Amino acid sequence: MTRETPTRDTWVRLDNASNIFLAARTESDPKVFRVVAETDHEVDPLILQDALDHTYDRYPLYHAVLRRGIFWYYLQDSDLRPAVSPENQHTCAPIYQSDRRNLLFRVVYHRRRITLEIFHALSDGTGALWFLTDLVGAYIRLREAGEQQDAPTQVDLPSAHPTDDVADAALGLVPDSFAHYFRRRNRGEAIPDEVEAARELGASRPEAAEPRLPGERPAGLGRLLRPLEKRVYRVQGTRTPDNRTRAVELTMPASEVLALARAEGVAVTMYLTAMFFEAIRRSAGDLGTARTLSASVPVNLRQFFPSMSPRNFFATVRVEHTYGEGTDDLGSISRALEAQFRPLASAPSLARKLGRLIKLETMPLLRIIPRPLKDSILRLMNWGNNRGLTVAVSNLGRVVLPEPAESRVGRMLFHVSAARPQFCAMSHGGLLTVSFTSPFSETGHIREFARQLTERGVDVSVAAARVTEAELTEAALAGAA
Repeated sequence: MTRETPTRDTWVRLDNASNIFLAARTESDPKVFRVVAETDHEVDPLILQDALDHTYDRYPLYHAVLRRGIFWYYLQDSDLRPAVSPENQHTCAPIYQSDRRNLLFRVVYHRRRITLEIFHALSDGTGALWFLTDLVGAYIRLREAGEQQDAPTQVDLPSAHPTDDVADAALGLVPDSFAHYFRRRNRGEAIPDEVEAARELGASRPEAAEPRLPGERPAGLGRLLRPLEKRVYRVQGTRTPDNRTRAVELTMPASEVLALARAEGVAVTMYLTAMFFEAIRRSAGDLGTARTLSASVPVNLRQFFPSMSPRNFFATVRVEHTYGEGTDDLGSISRALEAQFRPLASAPSLARKLGRLIKLETMPLLRIIPRPLKDSILRLMNWGNNRGLTVAVSNLGRVVLPEPAESRVGRMLFHVSAARPQFCAMSHGGLLTVSFTSPFSETGHIREFARQLTERGVDVSVAAARVTEAELTEAALAGAA
């Protein structure tokens, strides 16, 4: 795609999911996530820059900078250009700075790694994966063309994604899939078929007549006024010295974990979530009276409501388990979590939940409240949500890249800055990488997680970033030696 001259007048309001990232970001959790691809060679930064220039032109959304209005945040088109750089900051370092007009992503490299880091208000994991897939694909094709003696001077760089005008337009600033699918419409305005279908399945029934599903919590400000039905265990620990994210990667054969999950009749995400609960319980030693562990699990809405937008388009589902109220073995917990997750992650349930959130966002009173006050309200809602969560989990699933990148890339992984212990999973090339992040230095729960896998015959390798003063000093001394 040849990009037209940027129009500085192009402003779009942040979508429903993105506003919370502005309000809830902190020093230890700047709401940044990274997606990584490991190549089979040392990354060439000059070729990577060429590939980034090409990919960047195809994604007008990534040209955007964040602007603050009186009532809302906005994305504005810019003529800034990104530059690749060696990795010289800790993982998920802050990107958005309110006093600077800068792009909301960075591309860094380290040895065989190509890393894309994004401020979450710009895009979600699926959108980021599209960008990284195109970036790595362009990089590999440029590199292979350079290795061939008869290489043409101009290299065709087709995208991994559809290249028609509709697809290219969808990569831009305009599409807000939340508004398209869930915003209340004027009389006579057509309702998208996907939402209509969800309503027919029950999403449009009056809320008062429809009991909440197990694990479903009231949305909006109402949850702040109600006491928690159960005491939820929350992990405590020692903050890292400079608030950098503690990241640990576990890599294992994907087929071995898939076989364990299938043996219990559950999906890999719920199996790993149950294992995470058990790892937290073991490392805690004693849960005390807070015997309920809960997890937030994002769901990609594109699987139910078709969208090509790389902007945020996901919802979260909460699942929980209370120890001491039944069978607490790993298989039983994972099956119970699966039974909670499936109905909550259905199109009717998600349509109903998001319809309520969009309705709250479009309330006339809320629309005229100044942005700083909106931030305070969202911050309060985020606090109310956090007090009912122990951990967070996310799984982008199995990734397949177009050739020739598929055969030249090994592990792929992602992780996020975290307000609480979290893991992110992704598999590629037969390898599953589970990346743990936490604002705390302690790693006892990760050790217990790895121990459970090895007890079941899974071959696990571990890599950890240094975060404490002792670890950083040790690394500095090793580098000087």
